[in-house]
Amino acid sequence: MNYEFTIIVPIYNEQDNLERLEQELSRYVSRTRTKAKVLLINDGSSDRSQELIENICTRNEAFHFLEFAENRGLSAAIKAGFDHVDTELLGYMDSDLQTSPEDFDLLLEHIGEYDLVTGVRADRKDSFVKNMSSAIANKIRRTFTHDGMDDTGCPLKVIKTEYARRIPMFKGLHRFLPAMILLQNGKIIQIPVRHFPRTAGQAKFGLWNRLLGPLIDCFAYLWMKKKYINYTIAKKG
Repeated sequence: MNYEFTIIVPIYNEQDNLERLEQELSRYVSRTRTKAKVLLINDGSSDRSQELIENICTRNEAFHFLEFAENRGLSAAIKAGFDHVDTELLGYMDSDLQTSPEDFDLLLEHIGEYDLVTGVRADRKDSFVKNMSSAIANKIRRTFTHDGMDDTGCPLKVIKTEYARRIPMFKGLHRFLPAMILLQNGKIIQIPVRHFPRTAGQAKFGLWNRLLGPLIDCFAYLWMKKKYINYTIAKKG
């Protein structure tokens, strides 16, 4: 099958969510008009996630996996997805199912005109502390990047693969994906998507890596912006 769209799903100790993840993603890829497949990336899980992932991929032709030798973090898992995708478009979502793969169709409607389309979580179903720390972190990040995005922590995104592959990833850069597309003179837009409470497993981000960590990463982004190489070929012969 000539796939057009790969959905990257980083996974770390999410054994309790994987059955429902399989159900929702398999239902989505079977009905969406865009020919889609799924790449599950096991970021060194210590629970039964890998066993379940292999079973899922055995049952579903459109599902594939990568397994890290050890836990390397979310940015590394996303980069591995960027490196191994072979379709013109790629998407990204978390395995906790606080966003729905069905909403990828909302983002795909705009990807022709734009190079990155990101969701913005409407009516978030998180705790007050989590919502407040995310709001503060987003405000700090916008001050540094001027990307105009209200919710870069939303995991639901669609990116043209050629742009994703040119992003020089470092740990924490998953929060700066829209800004890194702007450095390539790409076009970005945010679209409201649904948000759901987590029903299984545990959140992997606390106050430190939701608020203080991103503040430190902003300075790394400024360094990269100053050093970033971007060029356009006018003619070749």
